[in-house]
Amino acid sequence: MLIAGPAEELHFVSTSHTTFAVADAVATLTFTRPEARNAMTWAMYDDLIATCDTVDDDETIRVLVLRGIDDRAFIAGTDISQFTSLKTRDDAIAYETRIDEVVGRLEAVTVPTIARVQGPAVGGGFMIAVACDMRLCGPDARLGIPVARTLGNCLSAANCARLLALVGPARVKDLMYTGRLLDADEALRLGVATRVVPAEELDQLVSETAATLANNAPLTLQATKELVRRLERSGRDSPELAYDLITQCYTSHDFQQAVRSFVAKQRPRWTGH
Repeated sequence: MLIAGPAEELHFVSTSHTTFAVADAVATLTFTRPEARNAMTWAMYDDLIATCDTVDDDETIRVLVLRGIDDRAFIAGTDISQFTSLKTRDDAIAYETRIDEVVGRLEAVTVPTIARVQGPAVGGGFMIAVACDMRLCGPDARLGIPVARTLGNCLSAANCARLLALVGPARVKDLMYTGRLLDADEALRLGVATRVVPAEELDQLVSETAATLANNAPLTLQATKELVRRLERSGRDSPELAYDLITQCYTSHDFQQAVRSFVAKQRPRWTGH
């Protein structure tokens, strides 16, 4: 994922399901798995971390944009087929720890980050969008964490704290209890979306916003971003606060049968066990 040369030139690096490009001080990571609505594989999560490292190592890059390859999806969560081998407490905590590492690394990137959201940004995809500094959305954006309806798992302490800081406790409970997705207009009203524009204007909005940020004082932007991150971190420094809850959810009968049901495109049957 390393990119050489000045950011004013155009550079591409592609893997099986991501493309990384740099042009005019703006880096763009595109998720390129449209057949699965960009559901994240472990390799795609690794590419996201590598992108963050590359951006921080190149002082000519001033902005990072994340987007889906087309308007059908931003990121439709983690690829659920990877959950079929998740059985034990250690498996559950290792998974959430890994997701925390990825989302935390994205949040800590020194440059401003923009999520270009059209279509679903759900589950892990929603938390990736939340970890970005700005969420610029089209009218078909759908954002949320539907696990109460789909898998029966839960958030880590860090991701719950991020969502809590963004929308407050009442909205966290509303979204998590119901498993409903926010449409673009409601996401804007709640402050989840930074801007919402018609689909045909979204790319222009992303380009213009990225250019504005790239031309502003980088140290001011870095200092503001890091200060906000430090002030919000108090609830994220104790991941063990959620370990018993993660274990309870991920090792449950409900979770195991829900994963099988999801893969088989069937509705889960909740037992509370």
